Amino acid sequence: MTTIARSTTGSDSKDGLTRDALTVLQPGFVGTSAPDWLLRRIGEGLTSVGLFGRNIASAGQLTALTAQLRAERGDVLVAIDEEGGDVTRLEVRTGSSFPGNLALGAVDDTALTRDVAHELGRRLAACGVDLNWAPSADVNSNPGNPVIGVRSFGADPQLVARHTAAYVEGLQAAGVAACTKHFPGHGDTAVDSHHALPRIDVDLDTLHARELVPFRAAIAAGSKSVMSAHILLPALDPTRPATLSPRVLTGLLRDELGYDGLIVTDAVEMQAIASTYGIERGSVLAIAAGADALCVGGGLADEDTVLRLRDALVAAVRAGELPESRLADAAARVRALASWTRRARGDVAGPGADVQEGTAPGTDIGLIAARRAVRVTTSPGYAPLDSAPYVAAFTPVANIAVGDETPWGVAAELSALVPGTGTGTFDESGTAEDVLAAAGARRIVAVVRDEHRHPWMSAALTGLLAARPDTVVVEMGVPQAPPRGGLHIATHGAARVCGRAAAEVVAGV
Repeated sequence: MTTIARSTTGSDSKDGLTRDALTVLQPGFVGTSAPDWLLRRIGEGLTSVGLFGRNIASAGQLTALTAQLRAERGDVLVAIDEEGGDVTRLEVRTGSSFPGNLALGAVDDTALTRDVAHELGRRLAACGVDLNWAPSADVNSNPGNPVIGVRSFGADPQLVARHTAAYVEGLQAAGVAACTKHFPGHGDTAVDSHHALPRIDVDLDTLHARELVPFRAAIAAGSKSVMSAHILLPALDPTRPATLSPRVLTGLLRDELGYDGLIVTDAVEMQAIASTYGIERGSVLAIAAGADALCVGGGLADEDTVLRLRDALVAAVRAGELPESRLADAAARVRALASWTRRARGDVAGPGADVQEGTAPGTDIGLIAARRAVRVTTSPGYAPLDSAPYVAAFTPVANIAVGDETPWGVAAELSALVPGTGTGTFDESGTAEDVLAAAGARRIVAVVRDEHRHPWMSAALTGLLAARPDTVVVEMGVPQAPPRGGLHIATHGAARVCGRAAAEVVAGV
């Protein structure tokens, strides 16, 4: 190992070791333009920047932001967490123009999934974004999963596999690198890794027959990157979560599955890592285990975090805890992906070309997909609306991946179709009596999200249907609970277009 006798701060920012340490970071920042500290670190070797909803006000502003980043460095990787559906950053304040994975899985038309991913990729590329932390390849085998749910294509491994592959192909055909997640599979968890460390107690046969099937398909489809999960799988490694496990990242993903692309960690500030190892130690262990890039910035989005992680990696190399060759290899993989995206940008619409808010002009592929995903169950004697209804939205606490900034439901879309529609929002303190009092004589449209996971929601709906059996029920989460109500509509997601598709059914248009 080469010993570099320099300080890890200040004047040595351009030495190879420190540049490599900066290269493997994928940090975030606050604001709709790049702060000076970020531009300075890009000049010193930082190769990736992660964008979140807080960084995006409009397509035009996003295009200007990515141009600002590339003025500093032409090959910078601009990454985003844009799954479509419930998890959107491009349309964080309005709701997505594209349905999410569960809706696409419900339709089960891989050509449609490919087209949706391509159109989403086209929009990202037009705004200068070239790495998308998507798709989720998790098999939603645990319907009580608090963090995956509608972000998964479904519970069948083969269905998830074919749609994961189609999504990767569509996205990358638009010049945007896919990042298939959350390896080796986050679907069978009852804990959100944003808050704690989930544990999946399945044997290796189950893992290979279920969790790994979609990842094999993604690798075969040429996914440019794979994101690790902060989950503990004792059958693979009884002590370290996947993100920090050489057995998982190097032994399984690299050696056994033959994956040669970029391995990105899920955000290292998530509590599954931060509260058990700390972000500095966790980052060193992740790179040592085989990860190539460290996602950070959803929660910690400042220069100090970047410097802490940079210096921790440099110090680990100098202390002999992290082989310098491993860090160099990780940095080389980041640069290789940056080179691919730069070449790809020359083959597709570049920044500023055909930039649109919402679905592309002349293309309503997102709404088409959302309409096809709707499943309707009608009770005998149900009568269509003959006047403006009252929409009661039962609103659970959103998980961190989805966030609470993005509006959802059917009220806004239904109001556009049926003027005079009333609306109210009810949390776990709300009762059927509260809804009935607010609705008065109007027909009620009850909107729920994962009714099966929220006893308070199920109880309120039961009371409501006992009093008003003609109530329309719209389930915008995983439709695990049996359909009930005068009319039951399952949208398989809460994207804006899913709300529109449901509103059309309710309004009879």
